[in-house]
Amino acid sequence: MSEPRRSVGAAIIPHLIRWRGSKREYSSPTASLRKADEHLLRPQSYAPPKALDRSVKLTVRQVSGWPIYTVAPKHGPIHRRALYVHGGAWVKEISPFHWRLIAELASSTGTEFTVPIYPLVPSGTAGTVVPIIADLAEALIEDVGASQVVLLGDSAGGALILSAAMLLRDRQRPAPRDIVLIAPVVDLTFTDPLIYEIEPSDPWLNVPGPAAIAQRWRGDLSIQDPLVSPVNAPLSGLGRITLFSGTRDITHADALTMARKAEAEHHPFDLHQHADMIHVYPLLPIREGAHARKLIKNVLVNTPK
Repeated sequence: MSEPRRSVGAAIIPHLIRWRGSKREYSSPTASLRKADEHLLRPQSYAPPKALDRSVKLTVRQVSGWPIYTVAPKHGPIHRRALYVHGGAWVKEISPFHWRLIAELASSTGTEFTVPIYPLVPSGTAGTVVPIIADLAEALIEDVGASQVVLLGDSAGGALILSAAMLLRDRQRPAPRDIVLIAPVVDLTFTDPLIYEIEPSDPWLNVPGPAAIAQRWRGDLSIQDPLVSPVNAPLSGLGRITLFSGTRDITHADALTMARKAEAEHHPFDLHQHADMIHVYPLLPIREGAHARKLIKNVLVNTPK
């Protein structure tokens, strides 16, 4: 069965993104690193929107100097825990789009979310950030049991959460029940030829900027290290993986790589690929995004596919 025709919102948003100049920001190492330096000079706000107070309870604590938010449903029992790690090319703070997604998932599924505000490039690197993300996941598992814990991440946050899950496995800790990845970047070498076939149709991302930022993000580690590029470690010992990807997104190449890897390793894996959708489309206020969010809710409540 063919996919339904694109919604009006899905047709308009790519033009808006191009008009804002987002693709130009990633067009060269100079442009992207200059923007990163601007964020360092004038840090972006990571505060959750005040409107979220209507549907969820928000608290915050400090762990290793990081603000760690807890987002819980305002009414009803808590059935499980989840850890969400936001994207932003390792240089951008969590956005209102992330917060609204987390609040919707929390309030509609009875899930309590832990949301770390991790240090960005140049302060944060894979070697310093991933272990603390793994610590947070391990604490949730110790608190409620692995079968009641789900890990989620989008874009750069998808790489972070997958690397953290692999680190938990290497620590010989129980695997969280599920991992949900939204347009993850799992191979930071950016060498897959398919990336460059998709790039002209992607209204948001170019390769040069993210590739340059990734060199800073890796710190002292090799770009091939699984803490940096989790595609280079086996999937055995991890939970079921569900991945969402749009075909007008350069990270779609990584999504297909992950699908092939999971098939070769016989690892439980569900790929939801949507034609003509752009980067992190499940976060967007469009019909296609709403459908993806419904599928994520099904994963959280552990509804079979």
